[in-house]
Amino acid sequence: QLPTGLYKKVLVILHDSVLPYMNEPTLMMDFLTVAYGIGGAISLLALNGLFILIHQHNLEYPDFYKKLYNLLDPSIYHVKYRARFFHLTDLFLSSSHLPAYLVAAFIKRLSRLALTAPPEALLMIIPFICNLFRRHPACRVLVHRPGGPADMSEDPYVMEEEEPSESRALESSLWEVQSLQNHYYPDVAKAAAVLSQSLSEMEDDISGLLELSAYELFDKEVKKKAVDVPLEFEQVRGLFGKKNDISAEHFSLD
Repeated sequence: QLPTGLYKKVLVILHDSVLPYMNEPTLMMDFLTVAYGIGGAISLLALNGLFILIHQHNLEYPDFYKKLYNLLDPSIYHVKYRARFFHLTDLFLSSSHLPAYLVAAFIKRLSRLALTAPPEALLMIIPFICNLFRRHPACRVLVHRPGGPADMSEDPYVMEEEEPSESRALESSLWEVQSLQNHYYPDVAKAAAVLSQSLSEMEDDISGLLELSAYELFDKEVKKKAVDVPLEFEQVRGLFGKKNDISAEHFSLD
């Protein structure tokens, strides 16, 4: 057992400063699987090392996707290592051989958590979800299923279920993204509206969005040039509006 701070320091550098120089990187399997099971930021950081062992050294981890699914909680859009986590999650979900129920569970959980996510995270996660639909057309039933639930209690998806296969995600609909189409930040509403249209075959490049910050969004808005927007076709005359306005007919100023 290591202190939390030491765990983080080790895991941050393990994948590029330790594993490549080991004669037998597989010796780190137990350490990384234990770290992956701890939860929180430590599990996120363990993903880098596990990816190398799975991809290059044939590590078999039966419950890997189940644990990855359970790492998705409201804090995932706010943590320091968000960019690293979603970069690796994108790689893990890139295989076209993954079952539809598993991908649908990830899509549904990410969408549900997006309801409380900040705009900078939403601008990344919506294209992320679109890419999952492009890779796994069988999941598009979530978008094209007519008439979503009237309220959350009627949604068959079970958010609290830890096993993706038991979450009933494929029986649900993506009403959460429809809600985001009315988001207060215009760029988020515009990004969410893409799912109501036919998706292009080319995947969106999300690499430039992974580290997007609230400061960058605010700076972008501040630097926008102001545009005069005409609000009234006929110029207002007096307190009660136009000459033939109903208020002007019944009220007057002495």
